Amino acid sequence: MLKGKKIVLGITGSIAAYKSCLLIRNLIKKGAEVQVVITPAGKEFITPITLSALTSKPVISEFFSQRDGTWHSHVSLGLWADAMIIAPATASTIGKMAHGIADNMLITTYLSMKAPVFVAPAMDLDMFAHPSTQKNLEILRSYGNHIIEPTSGELASHLEGKGRMEEPDVIAQVLDNFFEQQQDLTGKNILITAGPTYEKIDPVRFIGNYSSGKMGFALAEECASRGAKVTMVCGPTALNCHHPNICRINVESASEMYEESVKHFPESNAAILCAAVADFTPEHRADNKIKREGNELCLHLKPTKDIARELGQMKKPGQILVGFALETCDEVSHAQDKLQRKNLNFIVLNSLNDAGAGFQHDTNKISIITAEERTDYPLKSKTEVAHDIVNKLSSYL
Repeated sequence: MLKGKKIVLGITGSIAAYKSCLLIRNLIKKGAEVQVVITPAGKEFITPITLSALTSKPVISEFFSQRDGTWHSHVSLGLWADAMIIAPATASTIGKMAHGIADNMLITTYLSMKAPVFVAPAMDLDMFAHPSTQKNLEILRSYGNHIIEPTSGELASHLEGKGRMEEPDVIAQVLDNFFEQQQDLTGKNILITAGPTYEKIDPVRFIGNYSSGKMGFALAEECASRGAKVTMVCGPTALNCHHPNICRINVESASEMYEESVKHFPESNAAILCAAVADFTPEHRADNKIKREGNELCLHLKPTKDIARELGQMKKPGQILVGFALETCDEVSHAQDKLQRKNLNFIVLNSLNDAGAGFQHDTNKISIITAEERTDYPLKSKTEVAHDIVNKLSSYL
């Protein structure tokens, strides 16, 4: 799966830099094109001449050449690459990545990178175990980076412990597996609902919720990047789609979302119902702005149409239906009940009681519940959460 892929390999100042030569050989043998970006400290451990001989490309280290002023564009590298792997990644570089300290070509390239980023730490055991390093790795995970955990063994300090960079053949296989997985939804049509709905009270007021749409958009991007054709029915949000395989349909109310979902579900292999759809809507909508009169305003609400239940009844053999449950109490029992009542294949549960989960956050903490089992996941970026959910969906498809 690496054949024809463009890989930016970042090398930093670690004794494990010698392993980068073996990694380059592995990647090139698999058909990849490799461009090395090395920090000044990295050049103290391995020479650009060696790396250039292996990649058949000039090694990039400085922003420009002192001799002729040739400019190396980190922006162009970020657009060129299909993936970036930083191996070895020192504690210093990990800290700079986490906090945006763009003082060398490698970090500016990382900050400009549009493709997935993989990080293979390498350092002494105490440095790796230090709270600052662990916090920085947690930050990188929250940004959507993929951390390739170091292994345990004898270190350069001659101590034994966790901190050895993972072996080059394993790192190459991680990348290979990533790109193989990226195409597992080719030929599939996926319907996704995202964002909130607004239920009008009058021309200037509405009933809504705090959904930002971030989780639904992350799911749409993940499915599209893995080869699916995505139809996203989206409530009001300022977010934008990026992948060309996503067809976005903008709606406002629960009834509009219902109509579009029912319309597109029959041609879909699966639907992921991520939107925060209003359960109630005003019985009567005022044509003009309601004025303040008296001390009270009474609104009579009626139930909206239940999209999940309707699609669950429409579902044909082979179609997969995924629901979401955002709960504040008795979370698991409510989710299990919804799973059964609405004929879902599995349901994604998150709780407002979990810090960093729910509306507005860039992170989420979920459980995936089926009729047979429940799988709990730690707090992750919504990009990583989308990856976990789509992995589960892929196993059904």
